Amino acid sequence: MSPDGRGDFTSVQDAVDAVPGPGATIVLAPGTYREAVVVPAAAQGLTLLGATGDPRDAVIVLDRANGTPKPTGGTYGTSGSATVTTQAADFTARHVTFANDWLRADHPGVTGTQAVAVKVQGDRSAFHHCRFLGHQDTLYADTLAADVFARQYYRDCYAEGDVDFVFGRATAVFDHCRLHTLDRTDLAAPPYGYVFAPSTTAPDPHGFLATGCRLTSAAPDAAYKLARPWVPSSDTTAVPMLTVRDTWLGPGIDAAQPYADMSADFPWQSMRFREYANTGPGAHVTDPAARPRLTRQEARSATREAYLSGTDDWAPWRRCALG
Repeated sequence: MSPDGRGDFTSVQDAVDAVPGPGATIVLAPGTYREAVVVPAAAQGLTLLGATGDPRDAVIVLDRANGTPKPTGGTYGTSGSATVTTQAADFTARHVTFANDWLRADHPGVTGTQAVAVKVQGDRSAFHHCRFLGHQDTLYADTLAADVFARQYYRDCYAEGDVDFVFGRATAVFDHCRLHTLDRTDLAAPPYGYVFAPSTTAPDPHGFLATGCRLTSAAPDAAYKLARPWVPSSDTTAVPMLTVRDTWLGPGIDAAQPYADMSADFPWQSMRFREYANTGPGAHVTDPAARPRLTRQEARSATREAYLSGTDDWAPWRRCALG
């Protein structure tokens, strides 16, 4: 497909709606696809493939936020703001950019500033060499329901944002990804935001795992927190889980106090936040109590295999050689 009419479709949604059955592949020619896209559960096994191998060439983008008015009344809400929503199991994306270019400065009267680039809900979802661009709530790693687990794998991806820009309740592994915090001129002082905001349900033994990643920043040193726990009002029993291991944390991360509360009722110290063998200026430990760490024994279970394989032996990292 191509946005200029040279392919079978000019709209990603039209191409999704036309897939004949499970296991289809949609090839995106270079261009900008400005639209909202929903990949329904019926499109199991769908692959979105950027044609050139460079994710900057195939961009799906929209300008919509939580507080954006809907034509039919009301506002879109956080989930409704998503440029792309994927509900299908076994969804794969390669070499694609998912973006939401809504900006606070352009909408000073809007208070609901969450603007999701992609909301991922299906089990066994995999993203290879993709980009996720936005500001607040860029990448929503979610599930179809609170009592449904969903495993997701992100390899060699790039995500950027400011407030809670990697968030949700999925079991998600970020493997050798780059997570980039943006500068903010609308705030007088830090914190500018938070990289992770997991909302893992209590029965789920695995939440977010970042392994072999790099956390870079365009903001002043120590302007960002590594994470804060999200306990949504719809699930006050959630016990958010995040492990960051073997990862380089740049100076943009507040090394002295890398975690914060989203709500005083749910302090981060009561959540499942752990680190292991991280490096870089943002990983410097000044107060061990402020940075809970895995033991060496515990670290053996904090791997992509332990988080994702399951009884079906799903192993999307074996496909990394495909590019």
